[in-house]
Amino acid sequence: MKIALMTEPFLPKIDGIVTMLTKTVECLRRRGDEVLIFAPSGGPKELYGAEVVGLPSARFPLYPELRLALPRASMRPKLEAFKPDIMHLFEPALLGIGGMYYSQVLDIPLVISSHTNLPAYLRYYRLGVLERLTWMLMRERHWRANLNLCTSTVTLQDLREHGIKDLALWERAVDSTLFAPSARSEETRGMLSGGDPEKPLLLYVGRLSAEKEVSRLRDVLAAVPGARLAIVGDGPVRQELERHFKGTATVFTGYLRGEELAQAYASADLFVLPSKTETLGLVLLESMAAGCPVVACRAGGVPDAVQDGVTGFLFEPGDPEGLVKTVQRALKDRSELEAVSLRARQDVELHSWEGATDQLRAMYAETIEHWAPKRTGKPEGVVKRAACSATMAALRTLLP
Repeated sequence: MKIALMTEPFLPKIDGIVTMLTKTVECLRRRGDEVLIFAPSGGPKELYGAEVVGLPSARFPLYPELRLALPRASMRPKLEAFKPDIMHLFEPALLGIGGMYYSQVLDIPLVISSHTNLPAYLRYYRLGVLERLTWMLMRERHWRANLNLCTSTVTLQDLREHGIKDLALWERAVDSTLFAPSARSEETRGMLSGGDPEKPLLLYVGRLSAEKEVSRLRDVLAAVPGARLAIVGDGPVRQELERHFKGTATVFTGYLRGEELAQAYASADLFVLPSKTETLGLVLLESMAAGCPVVACRAGGVPDAVQDGVTGFLFEPGDPEGLVKTVQRALKDRSELEAVSLRARQDVELHSWEGATDQLRAMYAETIEHWAPKRTGKPEGVVKRAACSATMAALRTLLP
């Protein structure tokens, strides 16, 4: 199979989307598939033997780690030479518009996958007034796809309620060989705890951005005697968070990768995730695989991965004291915590990247088999039709 992938989140950026993309490419290449990747400049030139076409890009002001690239006319000869059987856009933004355009003019079946809850994120950046417009643009992009993939049942239902069709669930996955309890390291625990490894060690891993609500973990530290907190990751609010946690037993490590990250998970007592906007929560799966029990919000894609009291601990999004109380509950009984850890590990062992990629390949094949160009249908609604027509007309003046 020949697959063209387009993504704006890409290496050297680190997040769940980039991990999902890179692990998928690795597994596709192992299966013998040919892959061509379009991404913003600044990343590697190839990935597991797949060519990466880096397009001129600039940093997104609200999130400097994310680079955005405009579609270029140079994309067309690359696609024509490659002759993809299918095109897959990962959370398309500006570059993805070019992917949608060329999928139509070159008659390539189109898959779009959703990995973030963008409308909800807007509220954290005081841009909630744009939420309605964002949904309109999202409906336009998803209408163009032959298959729309979601990483959680909540995301799938949310898109369905907004009139989006051709939906399917993309299986969750984790590398349970890398992330394993055997990765525990006393040296790592000492570093993460600020030199006090005997005290309860809490861990957060992920982006340091407004929608993650990491600042709420200060209340947890105040409520758990002697607790230490390690914050692994980076992002636009890191300096603000360092000021917020000043004077507490908190260690900021920046990004950790590979074995170092696996050691961090396996060496902590509890993983804490305050966010209400997780669509998949890959970090949860990694922590569960490493034997570190999780506390997370019963929202977004989290309940797909965590069963309260069985494979982790959940708090309600509307309860202002829920996070603190749930951490206290989790740490109260060491034997129950160990039982939850064991059950969580057994659960995530069933979800491998190889299995998730085999499912994806099967969906690709079915989409190709039943594909027909979307040229005659029109999205419902006058405003939506006008937006679609204006978008395509503008692209035709810029791209061949």
